Amino acid sequence: MRGLTGKRVLITGGASGIGAATAARFLEEGSAVCVLDRDAKGRQQIQRQLPDLAGTVDADVSNRKQVQAAFTDAVRIMGGVDVVINNAGISIRHNFLDITSEEWDTVIAVNLTGVFYVAQTAARHMWERGVGVILQTASTNGIMGYPYYADYNATKAGVIELTRSMALELAPKIRVCAVAPGYVLTPMQRAEYSDEMLDEVNRKIPLRRHAKPEEIAALFAFLASDDAAYMTGQVYTIDGAETAGSLASR
Repeated sequence: MRGLTGKRVLITGGASGIGAATAARFLEEGSAVCVLDRDAKGRQQIQRQLPDLAGTVDADVSNRKQVQAAFTDAVRIMGGVDVVINNAGISIRHNFLDITSEEWDTVIAVNLTGVFYVAQTAARHMWERGVGVILQTASTNGIMGYPYYADYNATKAGVIELTRSMALELAPKIRVCAVAPGYVLTPMQRAEYSDEMLDEVNRKIPLRRHAKPEEIAALFAFLASDDAAYMTGQVYTIDGAETAGSLASR
């Protein structure tokens, strides 16, 4: 894709799943890539898997000081940051009536407050330079109603509105978009399924399968590229038509 060669890319939650696939895709495009993740073993593993990474940095995105320190490290490693993939997130499956205040606070802290900390830190750096792209991982959970994930759903809806607000305020210097995946078959997700459960979920999706992490990574790469230079303030759903027919909550 045009304009990605030499771009300096920071990916949060980049040690596994969608983040790791996205790191691999940007490396293929000739970008310099730094992964931010709080999982030390995950950082070591992704560095082995992708030896061309510029480096990895440690931070819990729910901690502003750690985010700022990690961003400073990423700038030192790559000489600057042109693109941020704001991807770190967690989920806890619970009945709404059983969600504890501690669980609620944890999910909000990582999935929404953490996205804000990363986005604001990146935007300040990019604003001074006059250019940049911030891409955020939302979810179809922020668009449709899904049972058992009330806290997660609320954070992803928040990411969508945060993205729109940022795009309005940061234009014309910085483009901001969100990607809203549906079901994605990451190794962690597959480990939670029996074969029967996987078949049942696939049956609800019009394309009859989960997305591959690499397919989400390809959308991130396109949105970061010069081919998407007029695209900002939007949320791009990638879900195999899952939400087109309101299948998500059946």
